[in-house]
Amino acid sequence: MLKDFFYIRKSDRRAIIFVLCVILIALGVIIFTDGQMDSTPAYAPDSLKASHFYGHKKQQTYYYQTEGQTVERFAFDPNTADSTQLLRLGLRPWQVRNIYKYRARGGVYRKKEDFARLYGLTVKEYRELEPYIRISPDYVTPASELVEPQQEYVRDTLKYPIKVETPSSIDINTTDTMMLRKVPGVGEAFARRILNYGRRLGGFVSTSQLREIEDFPESAIPYFVVSHPKVQKLNVNKLTLNQLQRHPYISFYQAKAIIEYRRLRGPLHSLQDLKLHKDFPPEAIQRLEPYVEF
Repeated sequence: MLKDFFYIRKSDRRAIIFVLCVILIALGVIIFTDGQMDSTPAYAPDSLKASHFYGHKKQQTYYYQTEGQTVERFAFDPNTADSTQLLRLGLRPWQVRNIYKYRARGGVYRKKEDFARLYGLTVKEYRELEPYIRISPDYVTPASELVEPQQEYVRDTLKYPIKVETPSSIDINTTDTMMLRKVPGVGEAFARRILNYGRRLGGFVSTSQLREIEDFPESAIPYFVVSHPKVQKLNVNKLTLNQLQRHPYISFYQAKAIIEYRRLRGPLHSLQDLKLHKDFPPEAIQRLEPYVEF
């Protein structure tokens, strides 16, 4: 029974023997190859030994060799020299990278001494390289010097009038926007507001009335004067309610009080006729008196 169990036919034995031979040959090739890879020479660089130790089969390449490097001397322009030329001159790779970064940021070597600022460059190295530095004329002169100098600025006195320096020099009732803009602190907007407010009043009787203009600069008031006040007066006995309340010093309720007084008592002869009315306190009557007639 046991003999029958291990019995193998002749054709099967041949196939098994062939498979075993193939496996043995493959094992031999692997063992032979590993032996060749481990045979690193004793004089090989440490980096190469390390690469074999960690299984790196690709030989490492170096950007340059620190020992036995041949340094050349030839004329060069640091503004245009490429990396190959700079390395041949003996510069280190990181110095070459710094030169490229400096040029990429718009830096320019305009004279030989500018190259001495290269980080890591020793005095000895610079003195050896200095006779060979050639700066192209295209980099010596800034491009801005090629542009013609701008013409002298001429002030537009219509748009930007020259400010006056003498106080009390502008009559507020006879001036125009051009003269008003010459006052320090008064621009085009304030000039229009002064003229508009003067027309609504019927004319200024005092420079202090400028304070009634919202946000008007106090420092500008001394530059104005009222030489001959001529105002346009309101006939309070003839104007309607709407006409009366258009004046800055007459409110709706004051205009209504005037109309009511005229209806009940007849024409007014003086603003003092209204002094008993609650809407006409003494200061309101005093302010309005230069602008009314009867």
